[in-house]
Amino acid sequence: MSETALIERIAARGDGVTGDGRHVAGGVPGDRVRDDGIIIPGPNRAEPPCRHFGKCGGCDLQHVAEPALVDFVRDRVVGALAGQEVPVGEVLPALLSPPQSRRRAALTALRTGKQVAIGFNAAQSNQIVDMRQCPLLLPELFALIAPLRDLLPTIAQQKRPVKVKLQMLDQGVEVILEGVKAEGLDAAMALQDFAGTHKLARFAVDQGHGLETLWQPEPPTVCFGDVTVEVPAFSFLQPTSSGQAALVEAVAKAIGDAGVVADLFAGVGTFALSLQKGRKVYAAEGARDAIAALKASANRVGALVATEHRDLFRRPLIPAELDRFGAVILDPPRAGAEEQVAQLAASDTPVIAYVSCNPASFARDAKLLVDSGYKLDWVQPVGQFRWSTHVELAGRFSK
Repeated sequence: MSETALIERIAARGDGVTGDGRHVAGGVPGDRVRDDGIIIPGPNRAEPPCRHFGKCGGCDLQHVAEPALVDFVRDRVVGALAGQEVPVGEVLPALLSPPQSRRRAALTALRTGKQVAIGFNAAQSNQIVDMRQCPLLLPELFALIAPLRDLLPTIAQQKRPVKVKLQMLDQGVEVILEGVKAEGLDAAMALQDFAGTHKLARFAVDQGHGLETLWQPEPPTVCFGDVTVEVPAFSFLQPTSSGQAALVEAVAKAIGDAGVVADLFAGVGTFALSLQKGRKVYAAEGARDAIAALKASANRVGALVATEHRDLFRRPLIPAELDRFGAVILDPPRAGAEEQVAQLAASDTPVIAYVSCNPASFARDAKLLVDSGYKLDWVQPVGQFRWSTHVELAGRFSK
């Protein structure tokens, strides 16, 4: 009889891993794998809820049951920190966003003849998986897929990919189409009819000369706490409302009652505006339109938020600036914030709340902070990209 090996964990890219380090595509902790590669299912295997799973690149882990999925999100963070030999006081239970909660997505559409395929790309491929169901997206976003498939033959060029960006805002869905050609009265009327029929918050197209807003009945907004922000087109938002709430709560817990706080890589104000009550906030962001939106909304409600358009990669805050704050919130892109972290490491900032969408770059930056005298008190893993290997987290450093 063939020998079997127990799959003990899921690797960063989604493969199952046995105790002796063997990687098994599609393996789940608790499965056993025979020498000939056949998997004997274990207790942590689930029936994938989507018929596209295995082809579509949007999900990697639909075959993993909820308890093992939660463990995977936590283990990604623990593993990254262990790899850098960073001690952590506490790893909190991972929080996962529920199905049908993704409020933003960037899809691709391709017209071939009279047919249009629209969806995520296939795994490790440029091929588009034509989306006929999606357990990830908010129902309001998915409801637009079939109507977009009908609209695009009017404005999509043959065999030229169109980028389709969808995002839920307070007033409804924002739709942005990049790479289309909307020429003539019929195309113009079709676009207007589409926006009106589906009560879009904003409809914009890019025909190669920059973004043109075709439909915007009122300023599109998002709320952070009790502050409403008029957001630019496809502004970066956390991918799910529940994930955003988890991260805001973690940051609030990290900074406590600090009266003067810096929010670095502030975006349109997810943290600065959610947490501004009862304190003074300095917010810095490199994207001009994002920081302008944050400033306008803060001024409108009289919040004590000072804003600065500043490239924190080229011009990070130095210790003399950082030492004015009781806490610093850091929410950099996936690559992390090595330049800014180096300055924080040399500062006397008492508390750092670090939000990350990449455990590897977080662990690298954490090592620099810990080596300079900070303590990593706790981390909160967050799985906003459900069924994906992408993991987010918030951590509290203190000195």
